[in-house]
Amino acid sequence: MQKVFFRRFLVSCAAIAVFQTAFSQPPKPPIQPAPMVKIVTVDPGHFHAALVQKSMYPQVDPVVHVYAPAGTDVQLHLDRIKAYNTRTDNPTAWKEEVYTGDDFFERMLKDKAGNVVVLAGNNRKKTEYINKSLQGGFHVLADKPMVINSNEFEALKQAFKTASDKHLLLYDIMTERFEITTVLQKALSMMPAVFGTLEKGTAGQPAIEMKSVHYFYKAVSGEILTRPAWFMDVSQQGEGIVDVTTHLVDLVQWEAFPGQTLRYADVAVTNAKRWPTDMSLDEFKAITKLASFPDYLSKDVSNNTLKVYANGEINYTLKGVHAKVTAVWDYKAPEGSGDTHYSLLHGTKADLVIRQEAEQKYKPELYIEPRVPNAAYEQTLRQQLQPVQARYPGVELVKTAKGWQVVVPDKYRDGHEAHFGEVTKNFLLYLKNRNMPAWEVPNMLTKYYTTTKALEMAKSK
Repeated sequence: MQKVFFRRFLVSCAAIAVFQTAFSQPPKPPIQPAPMVKIVTVDPGHFHAALVQKSMYPQVDPVVHVYAPAGTDVQLHLDRIKAYNTRTDNPTAWKEEVYTGDDFFERMLKDKAGNVVVLAGNNRKKTEYINKSLQGGFHVLADKPMVINSNEFEALKQAFKTASDKHLLLYDIMTERFEITTVLQKALSMMPAVFGTLEKGTAGQPAIEMKSVHYFYKAVSGEILTRPAWFMDVSQQGEGIVDVTTHLVDLVQWEAFPGQTLRYADVAVTNAKRWPTDMSLDEFKAITKLASFPDYLSKDVSNNTLKVYANGEINYTLKGVHAKVTAVWDYKAPEGSGDTHYSLLHGTKADLVIRQEAEQKYKPELYIEPRVPNAAYEQTLRQQLQPVQARYPGVELVKTAKGWQVVVPDKYRDGHEAHFGEVTKNFLLYLKNRNMPAWEVPNMLTKYYTTTKALEMAKSK
């Protein structure tokens, strides 16, 4: 009995000692909460500015300061935010504080009403706005493209240097990285037993092919989109070869060389071309609500038809891998369809293909098309797919004539508009943790080097 008591006494003493030791340590300094993110929206001429606010974020102040010239662009932006605030399903609670005036940008810098500038609008001054916002001490979340020509590319290089010197974050909105079939295509391409290795390809048969088709007449958040007239002016919006191709070049880099730092020397543009989309005055009226072409578009009007150089194709090599990206803008989508995406990665064991045509009911679908689609390959594929299925329950394989389709449940198809929220969440995490991957900045610069170099080549022909 005494032995039992003595053991209990020792245990109690040890517990008291641990307790006393814990509280005899010097107190740890309290963890300082990250400062509240306060958004400042500048000249929101593009609907992407509103899509950043389609969701609420706990670390973001609901009061957003908007600085813009008075006019239709800012009013359409405010109407979209109001629609999000008043919707029945999961309404937002943004409060917009608006300043309109010719000195809107200078006033924004002076007021410093927030710490993050969101830029999504007319691209003619975007690179300038990026630079001056960073110099003013703001972080910047910018819609693509951050630069639309080679002359401005030097200014973009300076912007990233300023961001580094001032410990600020400059980031562009790459929504396509969050599309589920693209996510799965990348995951499968990193499985040597399924994909093999990425082929080098040739100029005539690239190892990577991506094509994006967009439409001027489209619905956004359930409403037919009213586009500003300047959107059809390539000197303000940028040509298609430096606009939509930004997403495609980004995906080539992100999927083919995941986590790798890329440099200008890794890029060789071998061929590039551009061509216009013809738009009648009636078509122009339908999307702008304007009765005539503005004077600044007269340079692009012939026989009462507007020619918009919204289309482009880039053939290039990246670290010796041949890639082709194509951006196409048509006026209006076929009934029941919308913007479409095509992506092909040629592997030594299989091709990974995303198709989005009538056969797919205009939804992106991912296909695995192996060189030898035999039973042994299928067994390996199903085994390799298990971690993906654990991460995305419900993902299955269905046999096709050339291999298998990766069937994706609708719950993972959250749509293009929702991807703006995903990008913003990433940006906010990088901002809080100061942990943006080291490859992001050099790869952004390499991406814009590729697009602006391609435009230079296409225009020289």
